[in-house]
Amino acid sequence: MQIQRYVGKISGPLMDRIDIHIDVPAVKFNELRGNGVPASDPSEVIRQRVMRARRIQLERFGSNGVYSNSGMTPKQIREYCALDAESEQLLEKAMLRQGLSARAHDRILKVARTIADLDASADIQSQHLSEAINYRSLDRNYWT
Repeated sequence: MQIQRYVGKISGPLMDRIDIHIDVPAVKFNELRGNGVPASDPSEVIRQRVMRARRIQLERFGSNGVYSNSGMTPKQIREYCALDAESEQLLEKAMLRQGLSARAHDRILKVARTIADLDASADIQSQHLSEAINYRSLDRNYWT
């Protein structure tokens, strides 16, 4: 309830301008102690994945003044964030269910493109789009 009051003070248009917003629950004691925590990729592996994604983005945009997916124009979003039919339906359902704006639509596509780059995927696949939609959890949990 307290979180809803706080989030309620932030306007919808302001929230639309934030690419990723998720609710992070408190860490349980057992997880802090390392009991039953699944192993994750080491930092160096994650660093390499990020560096590869950055190279992909720099090559994608060349020398036109855009350096990352977050800086894409609407025209570039249409060019570099093409979706297959399954992903189109997934995005449409999310837009309708969550009452998302056109700005949120574009943010989701930019984040999905970045997730695909991290996965070294030339195309945005439905799992990339689904993950990007899930990163709009504050829209889903507190605005609808």
